Amino acid sequence: MKNTSNKTNSGLLFIDEETLKSLIKYEPITDVYDVEHTPFARGKFAAVRRLVHKVTGVAYAGKFIRKRRRSMDQRQEILHEVAVLRLADKATRIVKLLEVYETPTEMALVLELAAGGELQRVVDLQDGLEEAEAIEVMKQVLEALSFLHEQNIAHLDLKPQNMLLMRDYPDTDIVLCDFGISRVIQDGVEVREILGTPDYVAPEVLSYEPISLATDVWSVGVLAYVLLSGYSPFAGDTKQQTFCNISQCALTFPTELFDGVSPQAIHFIRSTLTTDPRCRMSVQECLCHPWLNGTIGVSTCVPPTSTNVTQYQLCLTCCTKCGSTGSCHHDITSSPVVEITHDRGIIC
Repeated sequence: MKNTSNKTNSGLLFIDEETLKSLIKYEPITDVYDVEHTPFARGKFAAVRRLVHKVTGVAYAGKFIRKRRRSMDQRQEILHEVAVLRLADKATRIVKLLEVYETPTEMALVLELAAGGELQRVVDLQDGLEEAEAIEVMKQVLEALSFLHEQNIAHLDLKPQNMLLMRDYPDTDIVLCDFGISRVIQDGVEVREILGTPDYVAPEVLSYEPISLATDVWSVGVLAYVLLSGYSPFAGDTKQQTFCNISQCALTFPTELFDGVSPQAIHFIRSTLTTDPRCRMSVQECLCHPWLNGTIGVSTCVPPTSTNVTQYQLCLTCCTKCGSTGSCHHDITSSPVVEITHDRGIIC
């Protein structure tokens, strides 16, 4: 597909006017689809409804997004999501966009329907996944993220709610969705925005430091922790406590949650959840990690069993990467692990 999007210093992709004219449909979407009134998923500014094509009978997902939020025009942000989806049209691990409709108040994205629903539902039902299942999920998520990062696009909202099952679990493919707050990362252009979901947001976002592709890798580490335990590593009783835990990298591995989990899995999580973005693995390094590719060889980097990471010494490759002579983690005190909260909002 010809890429008709342009990158700008806003971190958004733009679509040229000529392409928009042929892309966006202004006829009522109800002329073409039967639209279920009750959404099956909802965010702060969008609702997802089941669509059925009146001629073919094929079911799709319709993401209806308000064009104004808090009295601000969000059309360009919505078109950015459209541009990302068009760019990812050939990517196997990203949800497919079929059509775009527009009215004076909202835009509707017609997407392929993921019959298995959100990964979050499975995590909730099972209180986490078996380690072998978590490995397969992580591989697929990282394959999707690899495509995005090759395009210098950071997703910035990785979480199980944005990972869709194409069929019933566990015999399913997983696709990544919701690119509304994704941003293009360009050399020489710093993007600083407070974006994301509290449990998964990286420390640099909270401190208003530049966003990078490594910001997603932090969320990858949180995701791995959640899949293996069913709990969030940093969630506190309040958002402020959660943000404090994140900023201090208050990371623990309680025995009751991680008994039987492999040292390679713990090493993977610790190699992604470092406060310095330069110390985190890249997506490709994540995919090559022994936990995911089944090789042995991280034992020298894995600390003795402990529920506290203050004594953890990073492996030499990470220390070389960020120039550290020791651990990239902050010293921390023990912090209780609390059940994950489902906040779909953007931090503000």
